[in-house]
Amino acid sequence: MGGGNGQKGQDGPREKLGEAKGAKGSQLDSNKKAMTIQCKVCMQTFMCTTSEVKCREHAEAKHPKSDVTDCFPHLKKNDCVLEKIIICRAF
Repeated sequence: MGGGNGQKGQDGPREKLGEAKGAKGSQLDSNKKAMTIQCKVCMQTFMCTTSEVKCREHAEAKHPKSDVTDCFPHLKKNDCVLEKIIICRAF
């Protein structure tokens, strides 16, 4: 929201100490570095915070003939978790 008089009063001392509001510049480089999950079928990249559910949705929508683990091999470890998600969605 807007900056009230109290907030404006606190900005002055911070700027004098060199503690500006934040790092200036683009966040594009850090966003590119965060794209660590990759679909092995189409090579599309996803943010490192992407959930298993989103990976499954991608695999079902884009690659219906392929298995989810073909697209995302890192999901093989959690097969029981994926099965629980399928069961929960069925109800």
